[in-house]
Amino acid sequence: MDARTSTLTLRIEKMRDALKRNDVHAVLVPSADPHLSEYLPERWQARQWLSGFTGSVGTLVVTRERAAIFADSRYWTQAETELAGTGIELVKVMSGAATDYIAWIAAQLQAGQTLAVDGQVLGLALARLLSTAMAEARITLRTDIDLVDEVWAERPGLPDSAVWEHTAPQATVSRADKLAAIRAAVATQGCSHHFISSVDDVAWLLNLRGSDVDYNPVFMAHVLLDAQAATLFVAEGKIDAALQARLAADGVSLRPYAEAATALAALPADARVLMDPKRVTFGLRQAVPASASIREAINPSTLAKSRKTAAEAAFVREAMEQDGAAMCEFYAWLESALGQQRITELTIDEELTAARARRPGFKGLSFPTIAGFNANGAMPHYRATPASHSVIEGNGLLLIDSGGQYLGGTTDITRVWGIGEVSAAQKRDYTLVLKGTINLSRACFPRGTLSPMLDALARSPLWEHGLDYSHGTGHGVGYFMNVHEGPQSISKAVPDATMAMEHGMITSIEPGLYRPGQWGVRIENLVLNTGLDTPERGQFGEMLRFETLTLCPIETRCIDLSLMRADEIAWLNQYHAEVRRRLAPLLSGAGLAWLMARTEAI
Repeated sequence: MDARTSTLTLRIEKMRDALKRNDVHAVLVPSADPHLSEYLPERWQARQWLSGFTGSVGTLVVTRERAAIFADSRYWTQAETELAGTGIELVKVMSGAATDYIAWIAAQLQAGQTLAVDGQVLGLALARLLSTAMAEARITLRTDIDLVDEVWAERPGLPDSAVWEHTAPQATVSRADKLAAIRAAVATQGCSHHFISSVDDVAWLLNLRGSDVDYNPVFMAHVLLDAQAATLFVAEGKIDAALQARLAADGVSLRPYAEAATALAALPADARVLMDPKRVTFGLRQAVPASASIREAINPSTLAKSRKTAAEAAFVREAMEQDGAAMCEFYAWLESALGQQRITELTIDEELTAARARRPGFKGLSFPTIAGFNANGAMPHYRATPASHSVIEGNGLLLIDSGGQYLGGTTDITRVWGIGEVSAAQKRDYTLVLKGTINLSRACFPRGTLSPMLDALARSPLWEHGLDYSHGTGHGVGYFMNVHEGPQSISKAVPDATMAMEHGMITSIEPGLYRPGQWGVRIENLVLNTGLDTPERGQFGEMLRFETLTLCPIETRCIDLSLMRADEIAWLNQYHAEVRRRLAPLLSGAGLAWLMARTEAI
């Protein structure tokens, strides 16, 4: 057993000792923090610390006899490698939202035994599912203890990076106007108070940004809002005096981060509190006095921030131009360097990040760059490490999924490039995925269409050949905010009313096809919902279409033209003409030459 696996085995054994000390028989460790964030500060990366599994999504369960990670197909290969030798089982589930571990726990424990989970990181909606299932199995559920704290002696503290202000011109709506709009929305729900715990909603509402987690410019905080004032619960020292004064001028006061639950407990007996059950933890919900009434509904800010204003959309287009220019410079370098120097997947990450960093308004990456050559590209969430990565040489497909955070927008783009000789089978896969990207990009649909209803448009060219992919087709994207943003999602998810497509929403289109151990293909652009004038609007309602925002050539050397229709080729040529028109003024030398060559009509 190597040092890594022995360390992980020891941690699991320490957790089992804690189970026995507390008369508990199993512990559930979700990938979550007190804000139910996607990217977690180090303090709340307990699942990774205990198991060694580094995937961004996954759930750990430890019993006195067994331990298991529940992960979906994006991570199966990764999990099998990382869990090898640890004694932790991989349980394969169909999606990141699956709750198969609940039935697994019920099967492992006996009636009268106890399951523990930290209520401070347990989502309210999940807590209800878990509570019902455990009650049916006559298993006691404890949410009042944090067993991770008992075994993680050197657990990191709260992040302490400074909070700063997102200002005009990129911040196109003032903090005062946002607060007024959200108060009005809360009032229409018949509520006197609104508690906001999701960090992207807090940052958006107050025009603030931070760096408490990698890639998303957010910070750990809660907000309690009433008709006159707002309280920001944030760690002391993160906001300087000048910013504190500007917040106070807009009616926003500060309290220590740890006092959020105390403030909820002190609400008036007749308070009517709006809370989003998908974006608040069980522990914070339990702090509200029993005498107060709670209205459960989506955060009004979640809906508002998903609908970018015309001014925001203009800044996003500028950010896309800068991002596209950076990629052209990078790809020009890559093609000239291939065969001349040793290039690895790590080199690609370094060089592409450097190209973006040279662009105005760049603040950082929007997620870890995925550069996967051949078999590595078949893992949708693959990430090269110094210990495990490939050299770009020989023949095959290179998949690069990357993005940047700019003051005026967030980018996310995937391209696949042919290296050396590309096989007929690879060209077929590539072309079918491209057809899916084009098919959905050209869609027109009624305003209010539930976003999951559009998913089949991207999959149909693959379905015709008996092929499919396991991840969603598209996620919402924030405005200099989280690269994954709700409420819209183009996927196989069961739709609800909050997923209605509205003006100004930015969503990814990213169908894929993966051959484990061979290669992967994914082609991704971001699109903006815009209006479509039709002669029949009066009778059939308002229609929307997608404006493609992402600006970067799509590899044409991998296309099997026999599979492409004339209208699909026309769309691609038109797209490339627009890419050339928008990016050429920002480029010179090798970058410009590469752009011109890669946007030639086919």
